This record gives sequence, C-alpha cells and structure tokens, in this order.
Amino acid sequence: MLDGVSLDQLRTFIAAVDEGSFSAAARRLNRVQSAVSGWVSALEEQIGITLFDRSGRFPKLTPEGVLLLADARAIVSGVDTLKARAKLMASGVEAELSVVFDVFFPTAAISEAARAFTKRFPLTPLRIFVEGLGAGYQPVLEGRCTLGILASLPIDFPSLAVDRLGTVPLVMVAARGHPLAKFEGHIPKKELSKHVQLVLTDRSQLLAGRDYGVLSSTTWRLADLSTKYALLKDCVGWGGMPLHMVEKDIASGDLVALDVDGVPRAGAMLTISAVYPAATPPGPAGRWLVEHLKDWSSARESPAPAKL
Repeated sequence: MLDGVSLDQLRTFIAAVDEGSFSAAARRLNRVQSAVSGWVSALEEQIGITLFDRSGRFPKLTPEGVLLLADARAIVSGVDTLKARAKLMASGVEAELSVVFDVFFPTAAISEAARAFTKRFPLTPLRIFVEGLGAGYQPVLEGRCTLGILASLPIDFPSLAVDRLGTVPLVMVAARGHPLAKFEGHIPKKELSKHVQLVLTDRSQLLAGRDYGVLSSTTWRLADLSTKYALLKDCVGWGGMPLHMVEKDIASGDLVALDVDGVPRAGAMLTISAVYPAATPPGPAGRWLVEHLKDWSSARESPAPAKL
C-alpha cells in the first residue's frame, strides 16, 4: 500500500543511492546493514517497483528507480522545509511578509534589500507591492500589507506607527527643449501655469479633493512614474521626479532641474518612513527589513569622508 510508505524508507532509499551501497548507507544512518536492506525491500514491495538492480557487486538504480529518486528527494525536502518553517513560525517569525514600497523609493534599494532578506529569511516569502501617495497607505490600513515603506503625506493616520528611515530628494525637471528649461533664475508661478505639469495621480481616495505638489493650474494626471518619466523626456510637460531616477539625465543635459516655488534645484527632501499598524507591529523578519533599510538610508545620506 502506498499509504504505508514512510519517511524513514525514503531517506534510506536516498542514502543508499548517495552512498553507493547498503553498507555505506547503514554507516551514514548509524544502522545495521540488514535494516537498510529491509527498509529498501519493504519500500519496493509497497510501491510495486524494483528500485535497485542487485545482480552486481553494488546495487544499481533501475530506470524506474532513477525516476522515483527525484520524487523521493522532493518529498523529503518538502517535509524538511515544512519542519523548518514551522519551527520559525513557532519562534515568532512571520509565515509571509507583505511590504508596499513607495513608488519614489529607489528600486535598486528594494532589490538589494530583497536579496539580503532572502539570505536571512530563506523560508519566509516576501510579497512586494509598489504604490504612490495614498495607494501606498491603503493596503497597510486595510491589513493587506504588514509593512509600508512610504513617503510622508500631508494627512495623519492615527492607527499607524511611523519609524523614519531617511529621505529621497525630489526635483522638478523639464526636457532641455522645454520653455521652462530655458528660463533663467527662479520661475514664478504665473510662468509655471502656462505649461502642463505632469502629476502622479492617487489610485486611492485618501487624498480625494487634495492636490499634493501641484504648482500649475494645468495638469495631466498619470498613474505610474515610468510613464511620467517618458513624457518628461519627450518634452510633453514638466514635473517632479525622485533624483535617483533622473540624475543621469540631468548630468547629460537631457533634463534640466528647475528652480520653482517650494522646490530648490537641489531637490526637496521627501521623508521616507516605515509605517505599520500600531496594534500589530511587524515580527522579526519585518523588523529586520526596517533596520536594514534604515542602515541603507543612513549610509546613503552620510557625507563622504574628506580627502586629505
């Protein structure tokens, strides 16, 4: 009966293959050879398949045994993973960590953190979402995400705890062929209003009726930052972008940093924080991720040592 197959039988089968003989497998498993031979024979009888050709000096896998070996390894590995994951969960480590990142947060930092997280918590799946403005806060407020790495908004969320991580510079830019790029000195609001401002729209209702960072009376609303970036480079309008996305374009002259009200050429500092429900703070995996990103932000913002 297949239902009677045990993990000990599967482990013994795998050990016999890996060690090359029943006697070597017995030494590895700290059992007598007769027990190893008996378990393998019992397994063969239960599944109705001959796993080893025993006609030679050493047992050799049959073609059927070769195919079933992969299944045996998968079963044993799956059980080992289950036991390890259950042990982690019993210690308080999250079974899964869902994180929503702000669209302005550097993608390179997300990727680096995810890579480090995988090494530190290999059995904890990481679900990553990227949203902007209120749409980043909504999954945290609704409990769909354990943690948010989000930019500050001009509204309060009393149910959320906030842990500051660092800042992201936000600059106003236009393509070098845009009229605003040729304007010398500080650009007054009446001049800005003559041109289309590209604005990231909020896919939630949290900022309904509020304009965040809007300086022109003529706006185009865009749902994602990559489309906004493409339109800016094509001289469709002007608008704010995180510096890490456009600094190469500014350096090459393809985009020009604008001096507008409230946003200096060097960029306004957008505060990024870890946010989570105060009543249900993140567990060990979430806390580790927050500290890792905090260290990353601190290293990025620290001035380089002076050259002597």
